[in-house]
Amino acid sequence: MKSSIVVCGTGIVGMALALAFARRGQPVTLVGPKYEFAAADPEIFHPRVYAISPASQKFLSTIGIWALLPASRLTQVSAMEVHGDAGGRVDLSAWQDAKPEMAWIIESGELERALTQAVQIVGVPWQTQKFVAIEDGVMMTESGDRLEADLFVAADGTNSPLRQAFNVKWDERDYGATGIVAHLNCEIPHLQTAVQWFRDDGVLALLPMPDTKAGPQVSMVWSLKNEFAHPLLAMPIQEQANYLHHHLAQATQGRLGQFSLRSKVLGFPLVLSESLMIGERLALVGDAAHRLHPLAGQGLNLGLGDAQTLAEVVSERETFRLAGDPMVLRRYRRARAEHILAMRLVTDGLHQLFTQAAPPISWLRNAGMDLVNKLPFIKRQLVSGASR
Repeated sequence: MKSSIVVCGTGIVGMALALAFARRGQPVTLVGPKYEFAAADPEIFHPRVYAISPASQKFLSTIGIWALLPASRLTQVSAMEVHGDAGGRVDLSAWQDAKPEMAWIIESGELERALTQAVQIVGVPWQTQKFVAIEDGVMMTESGDRLEADLFVAADGTNSPLRQAFNVKWDERDYGATGIVAHLNCEIPHLQTAVQWFRDDGVLALLPMPDTKAGPQVSMVWSLKNEFAHPLLAMPIQEQANYLHHHLAQATQGRLGQFSLRSKVLGFPLVLSESLMIGERLALVGDAAHRLHPLAGQGLNLGLGDAQTLAEVVSERETFRLAGDPMVLRRYRRARAEHILAMRLVTDGLHQLFTQAAPPISWLRNAGMDLVNKLPFIKRQLVSGASR
């Protein structure tokens, strides 16, 4: 079977990329499992949520996805509070950059459901057999099917089998921390505000979610050092609920009142990863290309930016070039390099800054936050950067 482009990976970024190619008239085949989705329950929310930037929202609208997302499952983020570990604070608001919102909070499951429907409606060929190898430049699936392409795209996650098959260099650094995620009931309405605390044990973020019958709801993303995270994940659920009830009240100083657990507690390792982004007839996107610390909530936005850029660069190539032409792939890498590097420097730099416990450094970083909070121009730049 021959297709101009084969996208390996059926997560959010892979499906969005396949749809973007199809919308631009590029012959594309999707390779990976196809999942069935039960009807959404208004009181149950997918455990993994994402903060979708205005730029990503625009891209999802362009490929016809945003209109498919139920408004009742979306939450607008109009403001953000960032608290230091010694009283420092920065308050950001969408109006500081003349924008209606800073981001949208949406469940992973709702995005996957909408993308799955759209890909099938548009008629993108979908090979559900698992990729197993690359032989003589041809993709082999577990059923023995052979897929030939001018361009292969690895959108198959951090451990990307396709990236490994092409022997693309991958550098990874373990942060020695785990991202703990769960949904919580809270006493005080969040007012569409995301709140983040930099603490000795890690970075705690509470993201606004739709209200439920129990009242206001937030999604917790707590980047905990492994010495704290592993025991928490090993606890029975009732002990987890008690632990979070006690420790979150202390960590947030009553900002949203008392908390009660309303979902499973899940964890994922935190790493800083990067790749060369391209190989021979190969492009990497999303987690297969890079991973960042989640403190800025930009991981999926970077992946969607990869998808949008790759679809544009490949579609706008000269007629005499194939989709996997080395020049086309280098254009893609150049187009993404600055933004990915900038985001990596910001997230890793902040992580390194707040892991330094020396009193002078602690005082300086918190004093710096207070200074930023008094400078409207700087705050406008921060809001603008978060919107990309």
